[in-house]
Amino acid sequence: MDKIVLKQVLPMVFEEHRSLMQSDVWLQDLTFEKGNSYLVEADSGTGKSSLCSYIFGYRKDFTGQILFDDKDLNGLGVKDWVDVRLRSLSVLWQDLRLFPELTAMENVQIKNQLTDFHSQKQIEEWFERLGIADKKNSKVGRLSFGQQQRVALIRSLCQPFDFFFADEPISHLDERNSEILGEILMSEAQRQGAGIIVTSIGKHMNMNYHRIIKL
Repeated sequence: MDKIVLKQVLPMVFEEHRSLMQSDVWLQDLTFEKGNSYLVEADSGTGKSSLCSYIFGYRKDFTGQILFDDKDLNGLGVKDWVDVRLRSLSVLWQDLRLFPELTAMENVQIKNQLTDFHSQKQIEEWFERLGIADKKNSKVGRLSFGQQQRVALIRSLCQPFDFFFADEPISHLDERNSEILGEILMSEAQRQGAGIIVTSIGKHMNMNYHRIIKL
């Protein structure tokens, strides 16, 4: 997948405010290109998490079109979505979607066993760099939210992707761990030639963004 194109997309919940809408995303023609990085700045309640859910195919309560290259995502079948989510799109969700009853390493291994994408050595190195090596065998439900964010990042990197979505990825991280997380993400995206889309309502990773977009 080389590009994601939004054509006049608008969440249905905003339909009654269509004439007042001021956004670089909603009711615009917008293209995200593979290899570029984007920061989507948003106020709370303007639809940033909805945007991720639309593109990942979890929700369809919008008007307009979203295209993967030239293919409307509303035309994708179940097998198409399985392939897209395994090979083209990876998301670090704001609510993380980890399994609290499993350990940090087990949460990561669930993904990596499906894709066989990274070596155990690489995964261990990321745990070490992110300062959670001592939490590998701890149940995720007992970790702080910031520690869980780092586990979720590692899991989301255990697959090939053309685009990586990070929804409020460092909301509970200190400056140093935010910097390390950004370095790891950028390095992996560059290795795969992938695009990065980061959403933020304030605190965001410092990157050389190709474009900053106001939602």
